[in-house]
Formats: sequence, C-alpha cells, structure tokens
Amino acid sequence: MRLWTSLGGIAASTAAALAGTAASAQGLEIVGRPVDGLMGFQPAATELARDLQGLDHMLLIIITVISIFVTALLLWVAYRYSASRNKTPATFTHNSPLEVAWTVVPIVILVFIGAFSLPVLFKQQEIPVGDITIKVTGYQWYWGYEYVDAGVSFDSYMLGAPATGGDNRLTPEVSKQLAEAGYTDDEFLLATDTAVVVPIGKTVVMQVTGADVIHSWTIPAFGVKQDAVPGRLAQLWFKAEREGVYFGQCSELCGLAHAYMPITVKVVSEEVYAKWLEAAKAGDVVLSAADVEAYSTVQVAANN
Repeated sequence: MRLWTSLGGIAASTAAALAGTAASAQGLEIVGRPVDGLMGFQPAATELARDLQGLDHMLLIIITVISIFVTALLLWVAYRYSASRNKTPATFTHNSPLEVAWTVVPIVILVFIGAFSLPVLFKQQEIPVGDITIKVTGYQWYWGYEYVDAGVSFDSYMLGAPATGGDNRLTPEVSKQLAEAGYTDDEFLLATDTAVVVPIGKTVVMQVTGADVIHSWTIPAFGVKQDAVPGRLAQLWFKAEREGVYFGQCSELCGLAHAYMPITVKVVSEEVYAKWLEAAKAGDVVLSAADVEAYSTVQVAANN
C-alpha cells in the first residue's frame, strides 16, 4: 500500500502546487478547496485521505489495464473471426481451461483489491480515542458545533446566507463580508462566518447527527464523510497534518438551500488553538487573521 500511498502523495503535492492559495488576510493558507479548471483530488491533509487517494490510483491502474485488454480482445476477435476470414465456423460449445481462467482471474483480482481496500475501510471505521471531541449537528441549512469537553458551542452559517444578512447571492455587501472575514469572492459558497478550529497533529473525533433531515458532513482534503441522520449519533475521525483552511459542503440532498450550507475547518498550531479555545470559552468563537498572528506572536515571544 505504501507505493500507492506515495503515488497519491505525489499527485496531491502536484495539485497543492497548482491549487494552493495563500490567504494572507486569513493568516492561514487555503489548502482544501475546489479550483476551477483542475481535476482530481484536493491535497491530502490526513493519513486517511492519502490512503484513499492511493487506493483510487491503484484501482485506476487495474481498471485501465482490464479495459485495454478487453477492448483489444474484442477487436482481435472481431477481426480474426469475421465472416470473411472464417468461412466455416467451429462448432464446439465449451473450453474448460478458458472457463476456469475467466472465473479464477476475476476472483484473484477482487481478492487483491480487497487486501488493500479493507485495511483502509477499517482504519476509517475504527474510531480511536480522541484528543478533541466535537459534536456536529446538521440543520436546514447550517451547522451547529459543540466542543464536548470544553463547553464551547456555536452555529456556522455561510457568508451571504439570510442569517448573515444576505440572500444566498454574491452581492457587493456579501463581497464586503467575505473581505472582512479574510476571504475573496472565489470563496463564496464555501466560507462561513464561524469555523471549526482544531490543532495540528491531534486526533479529532466528530460526533455527527441531524436535527431535521439527513445531511452529510464532508471535508474532501481530510478524506472524511459521514451522514448526519436525525435520531442517530455517528462518528468520524481525522488527524490533520498541515495547517491551513479547509472547506467542505453538505453532501446529502437536504432541501431547498442544500447548496448553501458549507463547512470551514481551520487547522492551527497547538498554541494558537489553546488561545482560541480560551477566547471561545469567553464567547469569542471567531478566529480571525489578527488572532492567528497575535496568538503566534505571543508564543514566539514566550519561547524567546
């Protein structure tokens, strides 16, 4: 699996070089976001995402080889056994070695794929003990977050949503909101007024549920997606390996404004996270660029 994970890492690094956007106003690099004109995965920011991308690349190679082989075989048979070249067709109906081969070979291929895919699946589904536990609740059409062990909770709305004074359209007023929050117009439909803040290198467990209909909490760069089902509490986990801003969107059709409930996650240093959590407990849950700079400066000064 290491080879395929390495291939995934190389592809992700290439995508990062092309798509990475330095959001100086945010104080953090915008890493996980869709980019016009590009294909493939967002840069992998967790081990889970690297494993998934590596598995995808391995399967793509297998599928390509099978498709080329089958296409070539069809073309050869059509040519070799056409009526003009095969005036007297054979009358046999069975070929035991061939039948055994086309039964055994697919089984071997599936076992080979399963040997790599099942460990990835188990790694996703076996939830470790979290350093941080966050309960996320999907509403029509926004997200609610509760840091279970810290007593911090807040709602998160898309910038430009009715709750933030907009009407789900990019207007001059919404552009101003985006700029004030450290985003550009390119982040419209992705950026939210508040963000999930987590420290780099820590295991984060998300407890996911829905309050009304089924939603789905998704961050592509983390390789995580979990349906939020009313009355049920599901879990996912991740350990971010790169500081930055990551975007996701509700991935389950949940009604009229389904397209307008994005997700923003900010991965920061442990020092910045500790300062943000202290401020959040006092009621200030927004992590601005000024906060990131100030908290980082405080830590640098302390180290000196």
